Amino acid sequence: MMQAETRPKRASAGRRTARREPLGKVVADRLRRAILTGHYKPEERLVEDRISEELGVSRVPVREALKALAGEGIVDLRPRRGAWVTAISGDMARELVEVRATLEGMNARLAARHHESGVVERLRTVLARGNAAAERGVTEELTGLNSEFHDLLARAGSNSVLFDIMRSLRDRTNLVFAQNGAQRAREDWKEHSAILSAVIAGDEALAELLATRHVLNAAAARLG
Repeated sequence: MMQAETRPKRASAGRRTARREPLGKVVADRLRRAILTGHYKPEERLVEDRISEELGVSRVPVREALKALAGEGIVDLRPRRGAWVTAISGDMARELVEVRATLEGMNARLAARHHESGVVERLRTVLARGNAAAERGVTEELTGLNSEFHDLLARAGSNSVLFDIMRSLRDRTNLVFAQNGAQRAREDWKEHSAILSAVIAGDEALAELLATRHVLNAAAARLG
């Protein structure tokens, strides 16, 4: 179970009003982050009462969040047994990685083709923050920044169908990569830098190659 210092932050009403987000989504974001940073482990049960107490919310938004995360494939809802963190087998992990590597490569090619300046500048900012966090070894911050980088790269690809497919796939593969250590984190951000450089240069073939290789490298570090 999570220790007190690693629990998700309480989903306060004031913050919810300021961000104008449904409470169920706020709770889902907190739980997703807790799962992907390893605070909840694969096959660990997610108890609604305990989570609602930790986050200071009722069970209703917790239940909504668990359903949403089940739809993303990172929570397993079992009839009459409750919710559990999804455990991904080695074979399934390899299949997920094969698909994600292909799609990340395709998206990077499109990003290099379209070269949207506004998104590229945001990617530069996230890249700088990610490199700094990797040097400090701040795991939870790195998880969020990694997701933000790949989300922005998907937006840069300017293909809404590919964007939606990749968002769901990314969280499932991130369950596989969650156990990678600080050394791999530094390599991740070096590879992110190379991908972005290829995108900025408009080199579609190189961007595709580097993005595909990036996913395969991260998988090799975890799966061997």
